Amino acid sequence: MFRSRMIEVLRAGLCDLVMDVGRPGRRMLGVPAGGAADPAALAAANRLVGNDAAAAGLEIALSGPRLQFPLGGVAALTGARFAARRSSGAPVAWNETLVLAAGEVLSLDRPESGCRCWLALRGGLAVPSVMGSRSTFLPSGFGGHGGRALQAGDVLHCGVPANEMKLLRVSPPADEAEGDLRVVAGPQAGQFDDVGLAAFFGTPYRVDAASDRRGVRLAGTPVSHRRAELPSQGVLPGSVQVPPDGQPIILGWDGPVTGGYPVIAGVITADVPRLAQLKPGDAVRFVTIEVEAACELAAAQWTFKELA
Repeated sequence: MFRSRMIEVLRAGLCDLVMDVGRPGRRMLGVPAGGAADPAALAAANRLVGNDAAAAGLEIALSGPRLQFPLGGVAALTGARFAARRSSGAPVAWNETLVLAAGEVLSLDRPESGCRCWLALRGGLAVPSVMGSRSTFLPSGFGGHGGRALQAGDVLHCGVPANEMKLLRVSPPADEAEGDLRVVAGPQAGQFDDVGLAAFFGTPYRVDAASDRRGVRLAGTPVSHRRAELPSQGVLPGSVQVPPDGQPIILGWDGPVTGGYPVIAGVITADVPRLAQLKPGDAVRFVTIEVEAACELAAAQWTFKELA
């Protein structure tokens, strides 16, 4: 008989959210797909513990939690490396399978670089499905664990493991962009004159403290354009809107499904991992590439190696 594993939250991080691949197909209802900010990283963590790619795990941002595993468990961490420790004294490795002893405590503090990491547990987190997903949607307070970030005292349970498990190590696709965000032209790119385009592509921006999963707000040289607003249009995460003040906003995973500001560009799929790691104060530069090149980059895959 399978005995459900559990996780006790001894200390909550700044924003620990239950996430899976999200809710595609609900945009006509005003609900964005949401889900993990870097779905490939969560999928990789799930494979490391023998889960289906769509299993729910934890997305941890900026400051991590302290978690106890009363019955032990199998876990994996991907994404930004956080300062971390285990009560057993064993190392906390990223991108490989971790076996936790009964009663062991896993503590994550602050990231050494970047912003977010993903924690997968064997069996996946067993929270109720809402609109076909277990992802937390903070703006409306549903999904995940009670529609909110984790708090000290919360207890989470894991489901039944879906697959046989092998001890694995994973490597993410090579990153050759050196910190820039690569974009393709947006539907209103023609509304921006040479001065606006020079500002957007020629000067760095800083991530504003008001940024969250709804949007990454940038501060820097204003981007001028001929028209401040237009009839509402469908927008997707990664769309770079320019409001009347000229300060670009990169729409996030929980952002609106429609918008009335011109979209100058769209962040390519291959750079979603970099977008997910932006934190307040980080510098951002935009570089344009062609759609064909963006499609080739999107085909890059994580690679897995079985541990001896």
